[in-house]
Amino acid sequence: MCQATATTQGGNPVSAPSASAPDRRLGRRLVQLYAGLALYGASSALLVAAGLGLEPWNVLHQGLAELTGLSIGVVSIIVGAAVLLLWIPLRQRPGLGTVSNVFVVGLAMDGTLALLPDARSLVVRVPLLLAGIVLNGVATGLYITARFGPGPRDGLMTGLHRRTGRSIRLMRTVIEVAVVATGFALGGTIGVGTVLYAVSIGPLAQLFLRMFAVPSASAGGTVVAGATPERVILRP
Repeated sequence: MCQATATTQGGNPVSAPSASAPDRRLGRRLVQLYAGLALYGASSALLVAAGLGLEPWNVLHQGLAELTGLSIGVVSIIVGAAVLLLWIPLRQRPGLGTVSNVFVVGLAMDGTLALLPDARSLVVRVPLLLAGIVLNGVATGLYITARFGPGPRDGLMTGLHRRTGRSIRLMRTVIEVAVVATGFALGGTIGVGTVLYAVSIGPLAQLFLRMFAVPSASAGGTVVAGATPERVILRP
């Protein structure tokens, strides 16, 4: 590893930035990326186990799982890959986080569900729901601040925004209403958890975005979500 070299400024020695600093940032970002994606899948599994309502895309995933007999994690992977194909006409470019999202979230969801016991009592289901929502916020903060690209579903949203000129809020609303309605028609779970998730994920994600922001390589400040529009909550 290269060591920092000393230069002079005003007669006083000044140490040049260490070459290991970018490496440390990259290592931290990779850890945050995969920890965030795995935690996102695990937190989604808690919501599934609670049975009190899912986030919009998992309503669709669960409905398709009921229809096909596949696990919800496998369906999540298939849907993520299909959505990624829609990036082609929208001229979106995937990043490492985009491709990793397709596989890691679904695998982590199925793995966590395999470990969780059946939850039948509200005494168990309500804490599972609350833990799932909070951990989903943590996962969102970890994943976005890693700055390796948006998830397939959010890239679809921002791509439609750029191609149509319509607001991101409108694109997100149209997409999520469509997937929730389709998922519910197929047997996906909508409930109090869906509403609670909708009203709380924004503030939670914003809190953890600030908490996990990685220092910028060019300045001493922090960067949140890189080139991604800051007003968008990028869910995997």
